[in-house]
Amino acid sequence: MPTKKILVVDDEKKIVDIVRAYLEREGYHVIAAYDGESALSLVKTEGPDMVVLDLMLPGISGWDVCRTLRSRSDIPIIMLTARDEVADRIVGLELGADDYVPKPFDPKELVSRVRALFRRSDKKMTPGTVISTGDLVIDSERRSVQRAGVPVELTPTEFDLLKILASNPGRVYSRMQLLDLVQGNSFEGYDRTIDSHVKNLRKKIEPDPEHPRYIITVYGVGYKMEEN
Repeated sequence: MPTKKILVVDDEKKIVDIVRAYLEREGYHVIAAYDGESALSLVKTEGPDMVVLDLMLPGISGWDVCRTLRSRSDIPIIMLTARDEVADRIVGLELGADDYVPKPFDPKELVSRVRALFRRSDKKMTPGTVISTGDLVIDSERRSVQRAGVPVELTPTEFDLLKILASNPGRVYSRMQLLDLVQGNSFEGYDRTIDSHVKNLRKKIEPDPEHPRYIITVYGVGYKMEEN
């Protein structure tokens, strides 16, 4: 198995050095950028397998880096945010980040989240597991989705969320249930995180995201996949 390469982006060298030390101890190859422009350049030239991205960067902001990366690929992104800025988390997630770690953070927690996100993006399901609903076809083995025969690019988190809902049409999941199932770990999470992922997912799979056909909001509870 090739060594996973992680791009760590933060304008504080001390933070980058600490994160690098912990990730390299786990066997990952780490490259670093200290501003948004360098981060985008390194993604092109180095082809990292994951990006750990601070939102507060000089020049090109972390939000713009995330937006640009997501417009080009489904590379897993973990963002670093100020602890009390819930708005930062929501904006970052809606731009397509897969997870967040609030600052100040325990480097061991970050490493665990990196491992969990790689597991979700790499895992293979039972061969031949294909779910069809309406004009959506979800292939669990290939981790691919098509809508009306056209491929749809999803992030690892978006794919897992869609697969969970589509595997149990009609079943209502609370936000915290979905968060636990998608993240696959016991870290404290902000349950409205799932709203941001649902919003992004609807933009990609729904003919009319404002009037969803597939992922239905159950007010006061959470979400379900409509039985088509």
